Amino acid sequence: MISIQLPDGSVREVPRGTTPFAIATSISPRLAAAVVVARVKPLKPVSAPTSEGPDAGHPDSEGSEASMYGAAAGGERLVDLSAPLTEDVALELLKETDEASLKVVRHSAAHVMATAILELFPETKLGHGPATDAGFFYDVYRETPFSEDDLAAIEKRMADVVARDETFVREEEPREQGLADYEKQGEFMKVHFIERFTKPGDEISLYKNGNFTDFCRGPHVPSTGRVKAFKVTSVAGAYWLGDEKNQQLQRIYGTAFFNSKDLEAHFKRLEEIKARDHRVLGKQLDLFSIQEVAGAGLIFWHPKGGLIRKVMEDWMRDQCIRRGYQMVFTPHIMRRELWKVSGHDGYYAENMYPPMELDDAEYRLKPMNCPGHILIYKNSPKSYRDLPQRYAELGNVYRYERSGTMHGLLRVRGFTQDDAHIFCTPEQIEGEIAACVEFADEVLHAFGFTEFKVELSTWDPKDTKNYVGKAEHWEGAVASLKKVLDAKGIAYREIPGEAAFYGPKIDIKLVDVLGRLWQLSTVQFDFNLPQRFELEYTGEDGEKHRPVMVHRALFGSVERFFGVLIEHYAGAFPMWLAPVQVGLVPISEKHLEYANAVKARLEAAGLRVELDARNEKMNAKIREFTLQKVPFVLVMGDKEAASEAVSVRTRGKGDEGSVSLDAFIERAVGLVKGQGVAL
Repeated sequence: MISIQLPDGSVREVPRGTTPFAIATSISPRLAAAVVVARVKPLKPVSAPTSEGPDAGHPDSEGSEASMYGAAAGGERLVDLSAPLTEDVALELLKETDEASLKVVRHSAAHVMATAILELFPETKLGHGPATDAGFFYDVYRETPFSEDDLAAIEKRMADVVARDETFVREEEPREQGLADYEKQGEFMKVHFIERFTKPGDEISLYKNGNFTDFCRGPHVPSTGRVKAFKVTSVAGAYWLGDEKNQQLQRIYGTAFFNSKDLEAHFKRLEEIKARDHRVLGKQLDLFSIQEVAGAGLIFWHPKGGLIRKVMEDWMRDQCIRRGYQMVFTPHIMRRELWKVSGHDGYYAENMYPPMELDDAEYRLKPMNCPGHILIYKNSPKSYRDLPQRYAELGNVYRYERSGTMHGLLRVRGFTQDDAHIFCTPEQIEGEIAACVEFADEVLHAFGFTEFKVELSTWDPKDTKNYVGKAEHWEGAVASLKKVLDAKGIAYREIPGEAAFYGPKIDIKLVDVLGRLWQLSTVQFDFNLPQRFELEYTGEDGEKHRPVMVHRALFGSVERFFGVLIEHYAGAFPMWLAPVQVGLVPISEKHLEYANAVKARLEAAGLRVELDARNEKMNAKIREFTLQKVPFVLVMGDKEAASEAVSVRTRGKGDEGSVSLDAFIERAVGLVKGQGVAL
């Protein structure tokens, strides 16, 4: 017998080998019909995970290759409803309302799609098919490209597979048998995954539905019939293992939901995302461009975009100075030896541009600002009385991104990082980290974001080659970050193996108006660079001590933050950020003199104004300002000129009638100073 603890705290004694489905049935047949998957957690401590995969044991990483192909870990995990329970566990029966259930149905949909592909195109070789936040995909190798007609045929065959309601059956076999079978079939990608995520002597897991078999960790829904609402969406190119020297794969995308209503809502949301695409709006509003002749991933800021950038940067500099930061500037290129000392030339080299050999040395474009700030710190002796030293810079950095990975402003090769580095004593570290987290919160709220999620990225002690520093340093640094988050009552998710090579970090991901997560703000602990550069300060005891260093970026990059702002507001920026805050429309040429006088008054009040003096119809001028998403459009005719008034049209509200010019100026200036979102 084994003990099963249910979420209400009750414990059931059941025979070893009882399945979650059987337990659900014993509770309620209605529950058994509704559950999708089970989550189990051993009631006894687990000594070590059983998988060699890097993500093993983390149930939130179901979409990763490791969780798909590694053996299930002995810790908390998702399991099939048909999985025999063999130890004392806490059991949760997850229904469609649970987020984890949706990922399971999407992963099962990927198997349904792979079944359909092989039935229609048996020459195809399979890669992997993970669930994603938006759906699922399957990487496949086939010499002939898939057409739109092929995708339609695949979707139709998927419906047949679902209608057959084939049971998903998990089987295990020796690793060597699996390798031999897949090698015989020419499934080179499956062979790679077995070799990567298992070791000699392991048993590997296979999932079967009908005549289809796939090497997979699972779990899955009980049968293909549970994949009810799905859509094959597109196909794109992808290189095997991400290397352009390898075979060209085809990545077939799809999505799945529990019902057609959610599926329909998903595509409506995609239309909204498309309407907010910062690349389209950037061109429409004349904010920025990427010039092919100059190179991919390099941003040209146009006058209107440049004006918004100035407002953003001025705000950030003012806030930094108010918080005790000192503004600094560092060169764009520095000697390669500096990057060797910092460790970037080794640990970060693949993200850096190649060295430039000049007459006196090799130089590299900077991917980060930290070594430059360190040199400023080292330029003069420091005492404990001088600490903390807070250096801030809106510095241009350059990182090599592969040609297929760049995406408008969101992923670029050259960008401006609102970087800061804090040098402090060990006793000051928690206070400085807390201040950085508070600063990040204020940045997000100031630009109109009210919701965010926090992640704590730590190292993987089993992968020491990719990290620097001693274990005790890492443990102490992680403890400091946790203490700050706990003290502030901030909920966070810990992600092992995602730290920077030099220390753990707190990542703050904002949630935009469509509920999308964006990685922007980060606060990083660094005990490595002070050691590498032999930084010192004289302590109260007169002895030399080593400072601790904090990296922090709150916009993350000005380009990325700006891209997110465009999509969050759909280009309709708040008054204080709008490049043109007021558009002026004289009804006819005889009203131009009054319009110029209004323009002068508005500009004297500090407002950004554009006067349309063209010999065009009034409605055409109003329409142009509306398309440019200008917050206010003021129309002026005989009546307004005679009474020193303006007729106000407000973005999103329409015609609000005539008001005195003085009243409008007071309103507009108040909106700018208040930095609010609403007009």
